[in-house]
Amino acid sequence: MSRPAARMHLPPWLAHTLRTQRGPIPWNAVARGALSAGPLLLAAVLVEQTSVGVVAAIAAMLAGINDRPGSRRVSVKRIGVPALAGAVGMTVGTYAGEYVGAVTLTVLLTLVGLVAGGISAVGPVASGAGTQLLVASAIGAGMPLPEEGWLRAVAYLGGACWLLGLRLALPTPGGLAGDFRFDGEREAVAEVYDAVADLLDAVGGENATSRRVALTAALDHAQDALTGPRLRRYASSAAERRLHAQYAAALPLAEAATALAWAEEAVPGRTSAGPRRLAAAVRENTHTGPLPAPSRSGPALRALDDALLRAAEAFDRGRGGDLHTRRLSARDLVRSVFGAGGREYGLRVALCFGASVAVAQALHHSHWYGEHQHWYWLPATAVFLVKPDLGPLASRVLCRAAGTVLGALVFAGFALVLPRPEGLIALVAVSGALIPVATRHFAAQTAVVTVLVLALVMVGGEPQASVSRITETLLACAIVLIVGHLPMPGQRGGGVRSRLAAAGGAAQAYLAHVLRETERPPALRDSARPVPRGAGSAVRATPTEDTRALRWTLRREAYRALAEARTAIAHAAAELPALARHSEGADEIVAVLERIVDTTTACAVHLDDSGRLTPEQADRLTELLDELGRLDEGRGRVELRLPGIPLAG
Repeated sequence: MSRPAARMHLPPWLAHTLRTQRGPIPWNAVARGALSAGPLLLAAVLVEQTSVGVVAAIAAMLAGINDRPGSRRVSVKRIGVPALAGAVGMTVGTYAGEYVGAVTLTVLLTLVGLVAGGISAVGPVASGAGTQLLVASAIGAGMPLPEEGWLRAVAYLGGACWLLGLRLALPTPGGLAGDFRFDGEREAVAEVYDAVADLLDAVGGENATSRRVALTAALDHAQDALTGPRLRRYASSAAERRLHAQYAAALPLAEAATALAWAEEAVPGRTSAGPRRLAAAVRENTHTGPLPAPSRSGPALRALDDALLRAAEAFDRGRGGDLHTRRLSARDLVRSVFGAGGREYGLRVALCFGASVAVAQALHHSHWYGEHQHWYWLPATAVFLVKPDLGPLASRVLCRAAGTVLGALVFAGFALVLPRPEGLIALVAVSGALIPVATRHFAAQTAVVTVLVLALVMVGGEPQASVSRITETLLACAIVLIVGHLPMPGQRGGGVRSRLAAAGGAAQAYLAHVLRETERPPALRDSARPVPRGAGSAVRATPTEDTRALRWTLRREAYRALAEARTAIAHAAAELPALARHSEGADEIVAVLERIVDTTTACAVHLDDSGRLTPEQADRLTELLDELGRLDEGRGRVELRLPGIPLAG
């Protein structure tokens, strides 16, 4: 009898390199990409301002990389903030390249790298801003153009704003139910209800944990979509207020579904029908109609039924709702930038960027580049490699090298046959259209960006330089690999430790708030409950509604912090062993934290129902906190304390 073939397990860094994102083609983003860099370059060539068009097209290309699925409102922040940082970098790089020597320029750009790296630790938008700050400063210093620095900055902003304008003005295909301006928000909110239904279907099965994680991701996405920048403090249109109310109504449903999943008891099949009907009502911008009533045989099922009542009322009224978010304070921002994660991030980026600038300057002054004066490629490549939040270092190095070689060879072939400049402009437009599809894998994205940039700079007058670009990319890969693995001051793994500490703090705040609920008199707890079906009364507004709203805010913050910690840990674990060892054991800690937050959610639902915890819930919390203490013993990454727990009598 033959043995089954053993399954080959790839090293984490190689498995991450080969991993590709899946999903439908974003045709709307493809259309925007085709209308961004190519038409800008064409317009500039027609008015004989080619160099201005090159800068604008580069900005549009970088904005296209940040043009991800989501609402129009959040795209203003996701595209606009990095564009502003890029304009600053273009100005600094241009004037520094013109007026200071090689050594001073290297020191100055190294300091820019330190600032950009520290800022990048704040979050995804800040990371995008740091990336464009560094890339634009390298281009400004290393791509001599006739325009003044301020004019380059204006052209850069103009290119990014052109794509942002397309994002805001063009409707999404198939998203025309109601006001098309909010189709991103509408789809995000509908996905939350779908995720709740999926979790209810998985209750008692092996997929419950992954469905709860998917629900967290859907809630994060919807929250981000609805909380973008606005001119007014509150939602100004009826359509937006209705979406806010629908999102807020999903939070108690998510809480009840999480409590059911924690109990691991199968629920009736019709339980998920209500959330699915709500999801359809959001997508179609219609009323919900009658909702099926789930069983009310247990606290979590009663909470689910009450939440469906609240949702039906919210859908009918559409008067807006609390998004349950809190802005980061200045203290939080400073802690992110100057904390362990920000310091390590900033130092790593500064050393890699500064070393690449120094090598590029040495090659430039030794005339290694030949007749042309452009030396921006090496440091700009290093920027895309060294950002820890964008993926593991080894994976990005391999993908960047492979993508650059492929892209340079493809461009070399096109450069031999395409007419100039019209053929190259068409190639820029096609490459811009391919960027939204290519973002599924970093190697594919690199190949497309390489073709686009080489076509741009050739239109701008730079000779064909595919071979030198391949060499510079390989040099940047070597620099980042060497510098990225050098010993650093302090304890390594600062990014993971800071995310774990944030997740632990959020879990502690949520746990403490829920257990404080046991101290309220029963009359106040009872007054917060919805009236049973058929009573015909509205939900009574009491002070405890504020307490419940704060609970949902803290729960959202806890689950979001845990998701961010999971992402940071996954990236760190996929590094080469020399770096990955600094985050060993972190995945076990965050798993226990997730179970603590799940248990806290179940406790909250039970407290709403009876006012006391069961011995099982109290024992589970105690066991989980003891397990967390054992896992983190001597490391000091997470600290949770358990207040007194009153048990059910």
